[in-house]
Amino acid sequence: MVGQARVGVAGPLQGVRILDLTHVWAGPLAVRMLSDLGAEVIKIEAPYGRGPQQTPAAPIGGWLGGAPGEEPWNNNALFVKLHRNRSSVCLDLKQAEGRDVLLQMVTQADVLVENFSAHAMERMGLGETVLRQANPRLVYVTMPGYGSTGPYAKRVAFGPVVEPLSGLTRMLGYGPEAPRNSAMALMDPVAATHAVAGVVTALRRRQEAAQGTRLELSLHEGGVSFSGPWLLDQQLGHAPQCQGNRHPAMAPHGVYPSRGQDQWVAIACVDDAQWRALCAVLVEQPTGATVDAQWSLQMRQDRWEYIDEVIATWSQTLDKTQAAQVLQQSGVAAGAVNATPDMVADEQVQARGFFVPYERFDTPMPGNPMHMRGLDSAQWRPCPSLGADNREVLSDWLGLDDERINALERSGILWDRPPD
Repeated sequence: MVGQARVGVAGPLQGVRILDLTHVWAGPLAVRMLSDLGAEVIKIEAPYGRGPQQTPAAPIGGWLGGAPGEEPWNNNALFVKLHRNRSSVCLDLKQAEGRDVLLQMVTQADVLVENFSAHAMERMGLGETVLRQANPRLVYVTMPGYGSTGPYAKRVAFGPVVEPLSGLTRMLGYGPEAPRNSAMALMDPVAATHAVAGVVTALRRRQEAAQGTRLELSLHEGGVSFSGPWLLDQQLGHAPQCQGNRHPAMAPHGVYPSRGQDQWVAIACVDDAQWRALCAVLVEQPTGATVDAQWSLQMRQDRWEYIDEVIATWSQTLDKTQAAQVLQQSGVAAGAVNATPDMVADEQVQARGFFVPYERFDTPMPGNPMHMRGLDSAQWRPCPSLGADNREVLSDWLGLDDERINALERSGILWDRPPD
């Protein structure tokens, strides 16, 4: 390689070089997990990739610190959340010279990740054949919504549209007349975790085969693979029905109101022993209703509404944390339904140091759910400003001198802020 691998965070992927061409959620989340594991990541960004200089409205997730600031393109909270532990090179790939610079970087990379629509890279002149010519050992990761083949390959893909096609939406909601979307583009994080496993596997295989590979991850297929027992039910000739917060093999099972405005506690009786423990708790409360600890699962399911009313009468006498604590101490599975402020303040995540306030304004950001010796969030680096590392990366990776980098800036190939 022209330059030595830049020192990243400690982790098992230290020394692995990744070119990140991702956007939105699925791709950036996958690369964030890889960077947390020590990979050196260079974010290749378009001049308008973070938005224009003046943004008319707040982005989804709002602004870091609550205001757009002098550089709103660098203050998008959602973007910042997903792009720690990276270096930023802002490169105009619409120009041939920009694509040439990227292909030079490909020769020095181990992995390239993108989640554009199918065949977008080919249209930019950066398809797999071109990438492979530049670097036969490259692990090329592509994450199109429906895959690169089949009748849906050219469809526009967006999480809330892909999710219903996967079958998941049909099982959400409170009955067949009102299916509900998860409202969170669930297929994106599913694809992201698949991508991390795929990249690590491909890198391991490359050690043995001495050549790269193409790794394709369809968001749609990731969602289908996420299907639960309802898929098996249908294959076995049954007609699965969505049950809201209920469960086909547990009763009671649901989310119940607790003391306060819009406060809730989740309760699940996994077996008869937990049902008996719950009955002991309910008997101690002045609910005025009775339940029988000897009721079987079927008997409890036949009394869904009645049991739910009894539990709700009790649960509203306590706040959600107290209710969960009482039940847990009795051996019943239960947990408070946390909103975002509760999540950050929760004593469990506080004790484990999961949220890490290392960004500007000490904004708490999610940590890495993978825990292993040698990983240390104290080494993490905040999301870089747009194009902040143009000069350093191109000098390190490609050996370009100041004169050449200055020429790229003058010709509009390199940027460090959105064009006027």
